[in-house]
Amino acid sequence: MFRGVFTDKFNKRRMRSLTAVWLGVFALATPVTAQDSDSVDLAKKMSNPISSLISVPFQYNSNSGYGPNEGTQNYMNIQPVIPFSLNDDWNVISRTILPVISNNGNMPGGSAFGLGDTVQSVFFSPKAPTSGGLIWGAGPAFLLPTATEESLGSGKWGAGVTAVALKQTGAWTFGGLGNHIWSVAGDSDRADVNSTYLQPFMSYTTKSATSFALNTESTYNWETEQWSVPINLMVNQMIKLGKKQPAQIGLGVRYWAQAPDGGPEGWGLRLNFALLYPK
Repeated sequence: MFRGVFTDKFNKRRMRSLTAVWLGVFALATPVTAQDSDSVDLAKKMSNPISSLISVPFQYNSNSGYGPNEGTQNYMNIQPVIPFSLNDDWNVISRTILPVISNNGNMPGGSAFGLGDTVQSVFFSPKAPTSGGLIWGAGPAFLLPTATEESLGSGKWGAGVTAVALKQTGAWTFGGLGNHIWSVAGDSDRADVNSTYLQPFMSYTTKSATSFALNTESTYNWETEQWSVPINLMVNQMIKLGKKQPAQIGLGVRYWAQAPDGGPEGWGLRLNFALLYPK
């Protein structure tokens, strides 16, 4: 009981500290004006998962009611996106998701902190949209067992396919991203990986480079026949650090519409920070 009270207080302090850091970045950053068309263009590119823009997003998430002991889970996704020009007509976009996870009192063995498994996606995408304005990409996806604690990863190597399609019309962006990954090697004592990930999304970008985004990040586990369905609502703002460095910062909430047994419940928090490196 004492440990649970201590953990709750620690997490509340961490939430206050992170919120203060985000607000501090807002205060120190150069504001974007309605006439800053470059920032608006960058904001729209950030709504496109396969845009020709190098970016390094850091995405902090906090969930509650997680695990058999109904503890908290906090994790930071480090998500570099690096496009490469393959030829005059095609780009190759590398998207990496490396989580740093903190499970507080929600596992039978107690708390755990460290790296989780890495998901690496590679999209082959035409440089020009179709005649109807569709932007799309597809390619392989890989699961890498980079977890530093057994409870933080699957212990499996995985491979599969991924695809994304979207359309941008005026201030609106809407589309969807998905993948399916099967385990192909790894610890034979661990459960097989056979999961589908679906992320329909939409966003609206204002003339001041503020983006309002709504998505779900649903996962279906074919082994356990269970869904995880968080619904995320975000507000992201383009800023400039100093005079030249463009960045995006965001704050949002999530609601778990459905979760597997022992999964997170209710409301959660998401904070975004991304460094952008336009060509």
